[in-house]
Amino acid sequence: MKRILTSKWTQIILMVGLVFFLTSTSFVNFNIKDRLRFIAFDNFNKIHPRERTDDIIIVDIDEETLRHLGQWPMPRDVLADMVTAMKKFDARATVFDMVFAEEDRSSPHLIGKNLDIENADHLPNYDEIFADAIKNAGNVVTGFTSARKGETRQKPRAKNSPRAKNTFIKQLPSLKGGVATNLPILSKSAAGNGIFLATPSSDGIIRKIPLFVKFDKTVYPALSLEGLRVAHNPKSLLKILDSDTFQKGYKVLIGRNSSPIPIEKNGMFLIKYRSMDKDKDYLSMYKIFDPKYETEVRQKLDGRIAFLGTSAEGLKDIRSTPLNIFIPGVEIHANVTEQILQNDFLHRFDDIANQVEALVILCVGLLLAILSITTGALPLTLLTIISITGIMGGAYYAYIEHSLLLDPITPSLAILSIFIATTLLNYIRSESMAKEIRGAFGLYISPDFMEELTDNPDKLKLGGEMRELSVLFTDIRNFTTISESMTPEELINTMNDFLTPMSDEVMNHRGTIDKYMGDAMMAFWNAPLDDADHAKHAVQAALKMKSSLIPVNKALAEKAKKQGREPLILAAGMGINTGLCSVGNMGSKQRFAYSALGDAVNLASRLEGQTKSYGLELLVGEETVSQVKTFATIEIDKIQVKGKTKPVRIFTVLGDDDMGKKTSFRKFKIAHRRFIRDYRAQRFEDASIKLQDLMINKYAVDLKTYYTIMMDRMGDFQKNTPPQPWDGVYIATSK
Repeated sequence: MKRILTSKWTQIILMVGLVFFLTSTSFVNFNIKDRLRFIAFDNFNKIHPRERTDDIIIVDIDEETLRHLGQWPMPRDVLADMVTAMKKFDARATVFDMVFAEEDRSSPHLIGKNLDIENADHLPNYDEIFADAIKNAGNVVTGFTSARKGETRQKPRAKNSPRAKNTFIKQLPSLKGGVATNLPILSKSAAGNGIFLATPSSDGIIRKIPLFVKFDKTVYPALSLEGLRVAHNPKSLLKILDSDTFQKGYKVLIGRNSSPIPIEKNGMFLIKYRSMDKDKDYLSMYKIFDPKYETEVRQKLDGRIAFLGTSAEGLKDIRSTPLNIFIPGVEIHANVTEQILQNDFLHRFDDIANQVEALVILCVGLLLAILSITTGALPLTLLTIISITGIMGGAYYAYIEHSLLLDPITPSLAILSIFIATTLLNYIRSESMAKEIRGAFGLYISPDFMEELTDNPDKLKLGGEMRELSVLFTDIRNFTTISESMTPEELINTMNDFLTPMSDEVMNHRGTIDKYMGDAMMAFWNAPLDDADHAKHAVQAALKMKSSLIPVNKALAEKAKKQGREPLILAAGMGINTGLCSVGNMGSKQRFAYSALGDAVNLASRLEGQTKSYGLELLVGEETVSQVKTFATIEIDKIQVKGKTKPVRIFTVLGDDDMGKKTSFRKFKIAHRRFIRDYRAQRFEDASIKLQDLMINKYAVDLKTYYTIMMDRMGDFQKNTPPQPWDGVYIATSK
């Protein structure tokens, strides 16, 4: 074998094959490749950000504004005065990066109605005052956004639905759920209406936005584009035409004689960012009402397109861009509008760019392959360095001079891979299976399990296979609230304090940790090694997890006491389900992980999410319970979880088999089962009586919240009979 690998002709064949393989990857998109591109393009934008202009201004609802004008939402007569003032100070357009979906509760006429005051309709209506101000200004743009299905109040008003070819409309992003729209009186009075819709990449960073979306067969412009149209001329129309370039795409025109705006064939617009200057690009809203700031306000509003947004803590619409991880979302709209006004557009012609990138890999790769059998390491090293430097420099030059996005990372890595292959081809790597196993699984399974796997490597089947697993999901309750009160360092330490004992219990019970997801963890049993009692071990681990948080919370309480603050109590929600899953090494050649996928995994995740709905720490699926019959289990409900069409029975586990064997618990379980039977038979009055008796039982300590929820639900059903026929299934509306 060694002679074959060191043969000149074998080396040529292998190297040419590698070159052609790497060349072909230029025409295939995958996640890791996109992320590497993003790194390059983001750094280009950081090194060479777009220049600033005096065309836009952000009217900021900041902390000072809240201190001067009161908490948000403000009375809309105040906003009406603001709109009027901005028109007075000659703002070209006023664009609201927010939705006024409900009536102003502070409006006198509404307060009068609530207090049954006579002639309340004659009292001032702040929404009407606001609408009149918008109409009189004649340059106000309102916004709407996507929402969960069922939240649609009305179809958004289309102030300017551009005409376009059906081929273009079909490729536009579609709002398939609902929309959150403004009050009709406000939308009707506005000069424009646009959507603000975040479209982050897989890493959560927003690099492009749709300039158009479709909803119910109507095309709507983005908020930034609509603001630009109104600033140009409220009566102007948007036109969408075929692109003049060789790349398939479109261009947008605003009225007559305007510069074309290039967009991709699916309506997306590539954003070239600049960082907003707090002193130059922001104006605190309260200053508009204070005469002593009149000069500053006039200078900042005169002739500019004004976006109303917020940077106040608690109100921020936080987004991430290549330049800043945390910025108010209004800055994205401002960037897009200013970029269009500058005619500074980015282009990524995928077909042509992929061909150029492939040609670079092919030419340099073949040269390296040929030289690898005729020259030494130094010339190959120099050629590789020169090639990668040229690729990086060429891509940056294309960005600076022509606003072209060419990927320098993938070709550079391909060439580096070829170079490494040429220099290491004569070296035959030998590594024991035990080391591979430790490298792949050492941090995810228990030492005893690790030793067994090392001693019996044939038990490990690399790749993918179908097998029955017991899957567990767990996460911290109220994590957002907890994280808001901590510094980043404290948050990380707290997460470690939580995940360490949780991980220990998984490994102590022969489980495999799949992944950590922020404040959550996923683990499974019965892979990579067989575990006949996987359901039992999963439930035992979950029960131990509940008790393992007691010393953690005690330590956190002591630490909080020393710091003179209220302790943060950690509580976990856990979901377990058993079923057939696909398990194995998943990912890409660059990075993979041993993981599990399947419907059983999804249901385990949904069960964890439903623990909040039932006030329980642990929910398990029916198949899991069937394998731990001796444990102290009781049925909780029959639900249809989100994303599923068939209902499932869900259970909780109150204790291990020692508790399950107790006569007192068996009596409690029978009484609970009778309550469930009456509930599903719609004998709600009888079920309520049984429930009251159950709530005083010693085994109901952890079920108080659940029983209260069920009592309230039955009360609602007694007043409003569930739709018939009713099979006792509860439809879960959240994950």
